[in-house]
Amino acid sequence: MRTAVSAGVLALAAVVLTPVAADATKEPTPAPSATNPVDPDGLGGLAAETVAYGSHRRQSMDVWWTPDGQQRPGVFLIHGGWWSGGDKKYMKEITRGYADLGYTVFNLNYRLSGDAPWPAQRTDALAAIAAARKHADKWAFDPSNYVVVGFSAGGHIAAAVGTYGDGINGLKGVVGLSPIISPLRAYTEGEKSADPNKRKLRTAAIRLAGGCSPKGKCSRVWASMEVAWHASRKDAPMLTVHSEKEFVPPAQSQVLKQMLGQVGVPVTVLTAPGINHSNPLYREPGVAERVQAWIAERIG
Repeated sequence: MRTAVSAGVLALAAVVLTPVAADATKEPTPAPSATNPVDPDGLGGLAAETVAYGSHRRQSMDVWWTPDGQQRPGVFLIHGGWWSGGDKKYMKEITRGYADLGYTVFNLNYRLSGDAPWPAQRTDALAAIAAARKHADKWAFDPSNYVVVGFSAGGHIAAAVGTYGDGINGLKGVVGLSPIISPLRAYTEGEKSADPNKRKLRTAAIRLAGGCSPKGKCSRVWASMEVAWHASRKDAPMLTVHSEKEFVPPAQSQVLKQMLGQVGVPVTVLTAPGINHSNPLYREPGVAERVQAWIAERIG
């Protein structure tokens, strides 16, 4: 199993921070012939389906896997969108990329803040993971070996999964691209900021908390939203990536690094120049390769 995944990924690790062509992880489309017909869905030997993991319309995920009978490490992807928007359909290219590397990939939708307040989003991510582990054989998935990767608000959800309880079975790592580690910090920084994105993030955090401020009756909800406050020694190692001057700054992750470090859990915080956030940051030269190499070190 390790050979099936590692060959492609470790090659990427050797060229960390080197740009690759946009289609470098995609298999070429075969020429049509009587013995080798064109793949009508462009799956290149992969299988894919959309399944529900709950009764709400947003509780669904796309699953991509290699149907060869081998159990493969898993990658769970969580999209961003201020907790109030976004959709898994915008993650299709990234999903395909990890499936082409040999992972079983779960691309999640989840209830948005307009559907339900926190912790519904974390609950949905945990439910999706539980469903994947329950049906692991169907999707050639090794339920004891997976990572969660989140973008922006999805990075907050992923990190919250990583610090939930005292460790989650099989979870070997969490990656956040521009993750909002501290909604409280975003709330404070956005109050008088001239940056419209910081002001919008403050409003989004209030909505996630059910429409109220950190004080009074909502204090427990806001406490639950603070990832670093739930650090424990069996939490998953984390990698976070921020642009130096984006509206979710690297300082968001430094608190997490400090708190998890105190209980012996490693956190790596990478920075890139510029202001790119979330998916555009992931597409910066070398960033995806760094993330993929980090994942390969943990799950093969």
